[in-house]
Amino acid sequence: MTQPQAELVLDARNAVGESPVWNAAEQALYWVDIPARTLNRWTLATQAVTTWKAPEMLGCVAPMAGGGWIAGAETGILSSQLEADGQLGFKRLVTVDHAKPGMRFNDGRCDRQGRFLAGTMLMDMASSQGEGGVYSYQISSNGAGQLVKLLDGFKTPNGLAFSPDGRTMYLSDSHPSVQLIWAFDYDTATGTPSNRRVFVDMNALYGRPDGAAVDADGCYWICGNDAGLVHRFTPQGKLDQSLAVPVKKPAMCAFGGPNLDTLFVTSIRPSGVDLSDQPLAGGVFALRPGVCGLPEPQFSPVPVSR
Repeated sequence: MTQPQAELVLDARNAVGESPVWNAAEQALYWVDIPARTLNRWTLATQAVTTWKAPEMLGCVAPMAGGGWIAGAETGILSSQLEADGQLGFKRLVTVDHAKPGMRFNDGRCDRQGRFLAGTMLMDMASSQGEGGVYSYQISSNGAGQLVKLLDGFKTPNGLAFSPDGRTMYLSDSHPSVQLIWAFDYDTATGTPSNRRVFVDMNALYGRPDGAAVDADGCYWICGNDAGLVHRFTPQGKLDQSLAVPVKKPAMCAFGGPNLDTLFVTSIRPSGVDLSDQPLAGGVFALRPGVCGLPEPQFSPVPVSR
């Protein structure tokens, strides 16, 4: 079978291109460049690119039901509006109490019910001892926002995704010393993960597990960072296929396009290294894997009593 070839969407040269999200209403792809503190948009019809500057590094974003974006940033959870002057108008929803200085939010997204979940990491990965946690941003019955820590003990939490019915949560740790993907039972009524078990041990495969997406068949796609691959695993954790991209560090993938049959892949452009063998590092790519994805849930949480 002929493997799909990766197409260059944009030679973005992102330092760390992450959190791609397809906006069906606009037929546009959004994503962040974490160190550059930007939110970016590529519009399918015009091929135009628009960039907004954020007040701090954004690790992950998700659309809000009322418009705008919710983001896991350096210091907490922000809501953001796209301003005409190229700046992100923002409101701080809640501050996070990091375990150590030098931490930020990393990978995150909304569950199928509209809760926003995101993980934290120490930016100096070489010094990480498992300070990272996974949090849920929730609205209490009195309307106040709060962060609830769901899990802890991670070095670089990544690969957060949910099965089509929302009852299985996937999570990876992409730190070189871990490289595992776990599955959890997920209580859709309370937003609580339980019954953690190893889904895939990527130490035996090519690439560290980075950002991920789930397709309409319930299969889990995850970027193999350092290996230039995007892997597809069945719900049973069996490797189904691996697709190549022309860069070493694909970072996260997301389904988009008019029929949700295009897999967009963002990537990392490392500094201080020879890039002659990967001049498109930091670009955004598209694969057509022959399967469709699911619409990305919007942030629209059900109030909880605490």
